[in-house]
Amino acid sequence: MAGKKRQSAKLSGHNNAGLAAAAHQVAADIAGKSAQISNKVYEKELARLQIELVKLQEWVKAKGLKVVVLFEGRDAAGKGGAIKRITQSLNPRICRVVALGTPTEREKTQWYFQRYVAHLPAAGEIVLFDRSWYNRAGVERVMGFCSDQEYEEFLRSCPEFERMLVRSGIKLIKYWFSVSDAEQERRFQDRITDPAKRWKLSPMDLESRRRWVEYSKAKDGMFAYTDIKQAPWFVVEADIKKRARLNCIRHLLEQIRYEDLTPEPIALPPRADSSSYVRPPKSDQTEIPDYY
Repeated sequence: MAGKKRQSAKLSGHNNAGLAAAAHQVAADIAGKSAQISNKVYEKELARLQIELVKLQEWVKAKGLKVVVLFEGRDAAGKGGAIKRITQSLNPRICRVVALGTPTEREKTQWYFQRYVAHLPAAGEIVLFDRSWYNRAGVERVMGFCSDQEYEEFLRSCPEFERMLVRSGIKLIKYWFSVSDAEQERRFQDRITDPAKRWKLSPMDLESRRRWVEYSKAKDGMFAYTDIKQAPWFVVEADIKKRARLNCIRHLLEQIRYEDLTPEPIALPPRADSSSYVRPPKSDQTEIPDYY
């Protein structure tokens, strides 16, 4: 019975009428209102999309797919928030996040793409890059961390590198989170006043504010060379975080055709007889204080 159910499951993604119908309903719920989405509508739609992400995860695992998703954009554009909502209900052994720090002295001597290649997925895995090899075309270019020759070589090599990934069987999806000057400043100010977010601000972030136009030019040049047919850039308008997250997740789900392979409900077996087991006294254990 379960087999027949799965055989008849409709393909999700482009052909999933339910996904499209639900999205139209969300649009109707906010039509004629402000650009903001109410928490009630947002939470309901996010929960529905996260269930779809679990289905996608199971399909990727069952079919041995290899998926790479790049998240790029300006500082405070909302990349991290979108990644958190994507991974929230997923298995970290199947879907993992890669956020590399500053390259070591040894890594600086390697082929530029080498340290990223080490994190590419095996069969049945999804890898989300929170910033990626495009650092060279963005922060490194603007801040002078690479030479003109290194930058130009990146622009020549990157399209071929990505075509090679696609030919190897990797599904490569690239997102650019776009945020306005005014909204970025508002988010920076929020981070300054919130002790829980202040760690997100670095001297590099502050310098990026001063070099807004330079970053814009760098992004335009990057798109001109690397917006290729095999791996195009998808721009996420991110001034409204909740919209950006829902739009990004919905679009991601549409990039891979998948079926519902959700396991059937199971019955828990009865516990074995434990009458012969004597638990050691709790006083023998070191417990944390009961603070609350």
